[in-house]
Amino acid sequence: MLRWGHSLSNTLAHTWRRSLQLRVVVSTLTLSLIVIVVLGVVLTSQITDRLLETKINAATEEMDRARSTVEGQLAGADDSSSPTTQLDGARAALTNREPDAGQDSGSAGTFDPVLIVPGDGPRAPTSSGPADQIPESLRAFVQAGQVSYQFATVNDPEGYSGPALIVGSPTASAISTLELYLVFPLASEDRSLSLVRGTLLVGGAVLAVLLAAIALLVARQVVLPIRSASRIAVRFADGRLKERMPVRGEDDMARLAMSFNEMAESLSKQITQLEEFGNLQKRFTSDVSHELRTPLTTVRMAADLIHDGSDDLDPVLRRSSELLVAELDRFEGLLADLLEISRHDAGVAELAAEQLDLRMCARAAVSTVRHLARESGTELIVDLPDHAVMAEVDPRRVERILRNLLANAIDHGEGKPVLLRLRADDSAAAFIVRDQGVGLRPGEEKLVFNRFWRSDPSRVRRSGGTGLGLAISVEDANLHDGRLEAWGEPGQGACFRLTLPRVRGRKVVSSPLPLKPGTGKYVQGQPIPGDTSMPVRNDSPETAVDESRTVPQKRELPEQPQTHEPRERESAHVGDREGSRTSERDG
Repeated sequence: MLRWGHSLSNTLAHTWRRSLQLRVVVSTLTLSLIVIVVLGVVLTSQITDRLLETKINAATEEMDRARSTVEGQLAGADDSSSPTTQLDGARAALTNREPDAGQDSGSAGTFDPVLIVPGDGPRAPTSSGPADQIPESLRAFVQAGQVSYQFATVNDPEGYSGPALIVGSPTASAISTLELYLVFPLASEDRSLSLVRGTLLVGGAVLAVLLAAIALLVARQVVLPIRSASRIAVRFADGRLKERMPVRGEDDMARLAMSFNEMAESLSKQITQLEEFGNLQKRFTSDVSHELRTPLTTVRMAADLIHDGSDDLDPVLRRSSELLVAELDRFEGLLADLLEISRHDAGVAELAAEQLDLRMCARAAVSTVRHLARESGTELIVDLPDHAVMAEVDPRRVERILRNLLANAIDHGEGKPVLLRLRADDSAAAFIVRDQGVGLRPGEEKLVFNRFWRSDPSRVRRSGGTGLGLAISVEDANLHDGRLEAWGEPGQGACFRLTLPRVRGRKVVSSPLPLKPGTGKYVQGQPIPGDTSMPVRNDSPETAVDESRTVPQKRELPEQPQTHEPRERESAHVGDREGSRTSERDG
């Protein structure tokens, strides 16, 4: 029952949030019911007050007549008769009952008289009529010489039981302490009030239904154009740029439709212009890239010939040949990136996927950036599982992503250690590349993947990047149905996470590694934070440490689940240069 109630409440809450028409109708109906209830209470109270006021006035007049009758009856009574006989005769004069006539009725309605003579010393109290129905509080006022009335509930032995108006008055008869009371049943007034309440209730219900129907119709007139605009906006967003809202009449909705159509027309023209410009830009990039290959090949051949014979040249020409070859390497890298990005833009990039161990891609990427780590004095900490991490990927593209991320981290790591970590679960595998350099300002974690974007154009680039590396990396990750994400804080460094599905075609739902790292620091030549059970192997004599020693460190990242095998660490501070193009964070 609790689950059913929770599900029902969630469904109702969802419907309430999504339906403007429902909110309008319910709000109108609620306010209408409040107004109807308040109006009903006020009307019922006013009608009740008027009925009782009329009843009291009529009863007071009837009391005056009854008192005169009783006083006249007792004045002409035989003095030798007992007080009880005199009271019964006076009461009979008031009621004037016949065998089947019942009680008399006047403008105040039927009543039942009661005569009471309180006891005085040895004289016992005498009464005529249902004296037990008279409240003591009312008798106190009458005994004080006041004409008073009180509402009370009476039980008539003859059958009536319910509310009644009791009016009491002292008399100036021969019996000095005689008290006269008239009991007026309120049955007719009660029936009148019940009829009024029923009428108000039925009228209020009918009015509420009518108001709900009116609110539904009014809300429908407003909601239908809004729903139509929503559907047309969705279709417009899907690429149907010719969708327009129908214009009917000259009211506010018609003006809304006209404004929407004008906006859609303007957006359609701008989108068309942007598409044409984008296609022209893509075609220009592709054409220029292909056209440059032929002259670049010729210039490369000439530069290689000059460089091969540079030993016979003077030092100035020899240095010029070296610069020429270096710039041609960079130019070839830029041209290759332009061709690659044009293939992605054209949608012709293909994924040559194969089943392999992702650790091979990590080691290949590390080997290509060793020379950058050596030149900048940066230690590369490679944290890989001991067991194979098999996945269906394109090794060339994965290696290129990791190479770009590592070069990016080295360029912006300010000589501090850079971590490359690989973890996997049943559905996905994840790489993180973490540096402790300048970091990223808020908002730059999205801009960093834009083409030719640079966080700080004044920084020296060691990797000779083209500005397209991370943009190509994002396209390569999307080609695998994976995700490439960035995190960074100023002064805290940056972390890039590549998450890939282990089976081609599956979507990435979660990642085995967190994107935001912990608060620990990597120390050059020392164990990875949070993992001091194994020493670091270091290939660099400058940063070598005693492998038999372990140094406790703060945890940089949370320990991985115990299902992972023990991890392998490498230090790639130095190594042979293997001519390879890398990119950087500058996009």
